[in-house]
Amino acid sequence: MKNRKSLFILLAIALLLPTLLAAAQDQTVVRISWWGSQNRHDRTIAAIELYEELNPDIDIVYEFQGWGDHWTKLSTQAAGGELPDIMQHDYARIEEWVANGLLMPLDGYIESGVIDTSHIADSSLAGGMVDGQMYGINLGNNSEVFTLDTDAFAAAGIELPPLDWTWTQFEDIANQIQSELGIHGIGVLTSDQLWKSYYMGCCDQWAYAADGMSLGYEDDQPLIDYYSMLLRLQESGGMQSYEDSVARGDQGVEAQLIVSQEAAMAYHWSNQIVAVWNASGAERNFVMYPIPRPEGGQSQNYIKPSMFFSITSQADHPDEAAAFIDWFVNSIEANEILAAERGVPVSSVVRDSMMPTLGPAQAEMFNYLGIIEMDNSPIRPADPAAHADVIGSIFSPEFVEPVMYGMISPEEAAPYLREEANRILAAQ
Repeated sequence: MKNRKSLFILLAIALLLPTLLAAAQDQTVVRISWWGSQNRHDRTIAAIELYEELNPDIDIVYEFQGWGDHWTKLSTQAAGGELPDIMQHDYARIEEWVANGLLMPLDGYIESGVIDTSHIADSSLAGGMVDGQMYGINLGNNSEVFTLDTDAFAAAGIELPPLDWTWTQFEDIANQIQSELGIHGIGVLTSDQLWKSYYMGCCDQWAYAADGMSLGYEDDQPLIDYYSMLLRLQESGGMQSYEDSVARGDQGVEAQLIVSQEAAMAYHWSNQIVAVWNASGAERNFVMYPIPRPEGGQSQNYIKPSMFFSITSQADHPDEAAAFIDWFVNSIEANEILAAERGVPVSSVVRDSMMPTLGPAQAEMFNYLGIIEMDNSPIRPADPAAHADVIGSIFSPEFVEPVMYGMISPEEAAPYLREEANRILAAQ
């Protein structure tokens, strides 16, 4: 009896095997790559698994890593002609990738309705346009933010500042936090993004000229003023030291000092509040604030596409990739899983459906973007192709590092930065 039962099982497997093999062979493999936090990885994978359930003929092979590793890996793949079908892209880099012929225009998919943009505002789509064609679908609206720990402020006896607070007010608050609580006011603030937006706040300029062939300013004083403030804060302990930041390394947004209660404020992008709050614990109380502005200046905030999904020019299955992007952006079910981790959803239908179910982090993010929509500066052109070279060759090693280590003054370093950056930009 036992032998007959085993024989029956073997026969059943033999009969089913061709069907199973045929099903596997009929599947289309779509490759995708993104960067982000562990929270993003988990949510994106869960959404992918739902899509595969709904589309059994699709097998999505994914890879993910941190910001730096993402670009290193994809640059290597591009050189070998092995880019994935879909890649997560950034506003600062998309123009360079288009110039190098590595991305596919999406206009045909939009015109045919494969990628439905009928519920997406033009302002949310504009960031993905390069030379009049669409190369990236915005995955969420985003803006820079200072997140404040309201419990730490209360413990220090500090009132929350006005929404249009200045860098002078910020410096005073950071020093008060250090004095009253013995922790930093904030982590290190040497991001090149703040260099760029500071000029927008003080002078209605951008760090780069519109044609990308030079820097967009000739006056070094705003940069000198900003880094002089950072040096004062570093000395007082109101800001984390640059040395400590380097020693800790890039551990992701979950390792921000506000998470471990070593600081009362944090600088990041608005979509990252979900990861920050999750890492900090549900019992924490945070509020999101605009970037401080220079005295007498305008808002340093602009609404930026948090990131895009783009189809690469080396894609094996661009049609299937386009269908997945449409679902990812427009599906209510997908976005319930994704939970606005990449920023406030661009589809009005998705946003409206999510509002009643938002958790504290998402609700704060939605509210914050509403504040920024009321008071912001216009989005600036994407960074020029030589941006990475400017940052990697000059800004970080020849300006930020020696200034923050006290090897050279901001007054000495700022003109050198401008001259060398102009040389690189002119030669691109």
